[in-house]
Order: sequence, then C-alpha cells, then structure tokens
Amino acid sequence: MKIFFDDSNNFKYSNYFVTHRGELIDLLKPFVGKDNNFTDDERIKIYGLSEKDFTFIDKLEESDLAVLPWSWNYYYKLKIIDNAIKFVENAFNEGKTVISWTSGDYGVRVPFFKNLVVLRPSGYRSKLPYTHQGLPVFISDPLIDYYKCREVFLREKSVVPVIGFCGQAIGNSFKYTKDVAKTLKKNIQYFLGLSPEEPQTLYPSTRLRSKTLGLLESDNRLETNFIKRAKYRAGASTNEERMKTTREYFDNMLNSDYIVCVRGGGNFSVRLYETLAMGRIPIFVNTDCLLPLADEVDWKKHVVWVDKTDLSKIGDIVLEFHNQLSPDEFIDLQLKNRKLWEDRLRLGNFFKNFIHSNIKSIIR
Repeated sequence: MKIFFDDSNNFKYSNYFVTHRGELIDLLKPFVGKDNNFTDDERIKIYGLSEKDFTFIDKLEESDLAVLPWSWNYYYKLKIIDNAIKFVENAFNEGKTVISWTSGDYGVRVPFFKNLVVLRPSGYRSKLPYTHQGLPVFISDPLIDYYKCREVFLREKSVVPVIGFCGQAIGNSFKYTKDVAKTLKKNIQYFLGLSPEEPQTLYPSTRLRSKTLGLLESDNRLETNFIKRAKYRAGASTNEERMKTTREYFDNMLNSDYIVCVRGGGNFSVRLYETLAMGRIPIFVNTDCLLPLADEVDWKKHVVWVDKTDLSKIGDIVLEFHNQLSPDEFIDLQLKNRKLWEDRLRLGNFFKNFIHSNIKSIIR
C-alpha cells in the first residue's frame, strides 16, 4: 500500500510535529518524527504497525491512498482550512481517496467530498454522511500496564449480575444548568458561523450518567459496584493521585461483570474500549453514537445495548442479556471482547483492517 501525505513541514526529518502531536492522524504517528534509534521492532510493539505495512511516497499520482496529516480541527485552529480543502481536491482530480480525521470531544464542520473519508471518535450517526466513520479511542493495554499480564481475569457467571462503574457521575442543578448554558453558547456560535464545532445535545452527560446509575441502583435484581466521583479522576492533580485513581478505576472493572458505558463531554465513551480491553461486558447506552467498524462488528453481540429512549428499561435489558447466557457463554464473551479489542480496535490492527477492507465500500 503506497501512501501519500503532505510533507511540506518536513514531518519525517524534524520535531515540528511534536508540539502538535495530538492533532496528527494516528496512522502517521508510528512513522513520522521518530529518531534514527527508533527500531521497527519498537514500532510493532508500541503501535502494531511495521514499516513493511506501508510505503510512503512523495508523488500523489503514484499513490494508492492519500492521508490528510492533521485533524480538521487543527486546520480550522490555524486558519488554513483552504490548505486541507486543496489537498482533497488535488486527490480527487487524481482519482485518489483521502483519509482524514476530526479530534477532540466535538466534531467540526467538514466539507463533503466523494473521495473523502472522515474518521472520528465522536458525532451523531444519524446526522452524519456515510463517509464519516467511527474511530476507536486508542488506549494502551490496561492488563499489561496495571496487572503485568495479557490474560483476562475471568469471572464465573452468577445468578445476580454485578454492575460496575467508577467515574464522574455526581452533579447538581447548578452544574447541570452551567453545562447546558455552555453547550447552548457553543451551538449558537456554530449556527452563526462563528465556530466550526458541531452542535451538541443540551442534556448534560453527567446527568445522564447519574440517571443511568440511579436506575440500576434502584433495581434489587442487580448488584451494583459503583464509585461515583464529583470530578474527573476524583480531581487528581499529582502522578501519585492519578495512579491511585486509575488503579481504582480498573480494579472496579476487575471486580464486576458488566460496566456502565455512557457518553462523556463528546458523544462517545473511552470506557467502552477500556472495558473490552479488560475482558468485561459493556452496558452501552447508545446516544446515536458513531461506532467503529459498524458494518463489520455486530456490536449487540458484544455489549448490552441500551438505546437512550429505552433507558427506563435498563434493568430488564441487562437481566435478559445476562440470563440468556450459559455459564460457558458468559466466560466466552469475556474472551471474545478482549479479542475484539486486540484484533480490531488497537491502532495497527484497526488501520490495516480499515484500509484494506473498508475504503472501497465507503467511497461510492
């Protein structure tokens, strides 16, 4: 696979991109800005990609695929959006598909081109064109990082399912009102053409989390294992505090069967990917989310799927899912979820699968 991207900033030969690394498309991170001591073995270990997987070339017309190096957010921020549009137009004229992405909690306005694929972790599926596709949140392996192993700590099926959650879920009327006002302001700025950030629903995510947990806690058919925080990561400000709260977070997963996964500030859940990596079963509250590989992965076989409109029935939905699993199927699903994360949702495997299998079906 021969890939072209704009190297006008000498990505390959300087440290220019380091201060903007968060806006660089993940596909390029394993390859650009690395010093001469960075080996391909390290690249494979860290990213799951090898220098043998792709060839980067300098001529668009000879490429198989073009990659817009920075996020659309970045081009807007630097007021060079015309550069990005010109890149896509040039690729279109050469008959080339372009992969791009949007970063952060909120998507940004992206012009539609038939040859442009936009990867994004956030967004509302029903409001987006077919060329916008879900992007996983790429995380390091929590089993290795915190438990020094790769094997899932399997849980036997019990009659009463244990539902876990650790995170920010405490609010009050003042906070909810403040969150709504902040979102409303951003939405108005978008519609007035003052901001490219896409509009968001006005229902605060903390309130949605609180409501979801409350419904589960009030259901005496379930056992809940909740650690509710008033602040993100319990307000941790030091490395020691962050390490402590992170370990509490993953220990909570370790000691639970199912993990509640509800959107945060943006319309996506990092916790979803962490839960899969830990070999646990997400209770996924769908708020019109854009999930990765949605045409390939039958997500409803991996998660307890709860549409937001069915939230009042969440206890029934969890129990129905749990009761239909045999003890062996319950254990098998834990292993399948871990395998889904390893094989499809880690950086290297995601891009290899997406580029080789999905591009042609997206570009019509």
